Amino acid sequence: MSGDSKNFVPAIQGLRGVAALSVLIVHLQDMPLLAGFLPSIWSWLEATVNMGGHGVELFFMISGFLIPASLVRHRSVGKFFLDRCLRILPVFVILHVILFTLGPLVGYKFFKGIDLPTYLKLFFVNLAFLPDALGLPIGQQNAWTLSYEWAFYILFAVVFVMVVRWRSWLLAAPFILLALAGIAFRPIAAFFLVGLLFSFADLRIRIAGWPGLLAGVLCGVAMYVSIEYLHPLVGLIPGALLFGMVLAPDSGAAVALSGKFLQFLGKVSYSLYLVHPFALFPLQVTGVKLAAHGVNLWLLWAGFAGLGLVAALIAGTVSYELIEVRLRRLLDPALRGLLFGVRREARYVA
Repeated sequence: MSGDSKNFVPAIQGLRGVAALSVLIVHLQDMPLLAGFLPSIWSWLEATVNMGGHGVELFFMISGFLIPASLVRHRSVGKFFLDRCLRILPVFVILHVILFTLGPLVGYKFFKGIDLPTYLKLFFVNLAFLPDALGLPIGQQNAWTLSYEWAFYILFAVVFVMVVRWRSWLLAAPFILLALAGIAFRPIAAFFLVGLLFSFADLRIRIAGWPGLLAGVLCGVAMYVSIEYLHPLVGLIPGALLFGMVLAPDSGAAVALSGKFLQFLGKVSYSLYLVHPFALFPLQVTGVKLAAHGVNLWLLWAGFAGLGLVAALIAGTVSYELIEVRLRRLLDPALRGLLFGVRREARYVA
């Protein structure tokens, strides 16, 4: 989303923060579990925390809502994709290089037992966001969602050009069918459609005050539970109700999402989402070593969760400031001048 004030929706920024924090909380439990130093906890608690991974569906709804307006605003598919690349690639590529450079040196399990040809294949396949499509291992834990994002950008842009500019539904039909086939194969992709619905239709759900906040929380919980235990398509209903409340600026849910902390989390959410597994990894390794020396598992988990939360927030903030802001400030005018023959002040797409 553009940094222009007229296009900025605080509640969407806050919803981004909720989505990123939701995924982070999952890994504060999942990484100790995989490393073997998570203490025995109630199964219902473990299952409840694990549902936090469905924060990615919140990201999909947000993209579905913002991308159409972004494409129209750019008035150029090329400029639209340049902004998408400048938004997504710098953080991803830097982390990708770090992973494939330092990962083998620190004994990251992803690289155990692979030869040079396999290493090179995984390097380029992961760089192109294709490991999930090709059935290959994913290097960055959370980067699998970027494959969905790019597929949505490409398909929507193609359909947009064919329908809006070429005025041909016939040419667009195969790509629409391809998108529907993708949803049948990966139902969580249907959450992009929720955002698209609200992008094209002026639908808002205005429930003010604490009843609106309660309604938003209940819809969010119902969405997570439906995706986890029923079917992602069932979760579309509470998800759409939640999103309708988020977009109504005077609703209780929107007001709560506009708070300062969630605005901060939303601002750094992309960096926080991608960087936090890297920030948590040293703590995970330390936890394994301390557990082997008999340190109490509850103490280890508490320390991992507390220090991990702080480390993730710091790493996400540093990544945002150095890569998303400063590096982009250097890249944006240079690439825009090279590709389109124009130079202008960097504009940040969130």
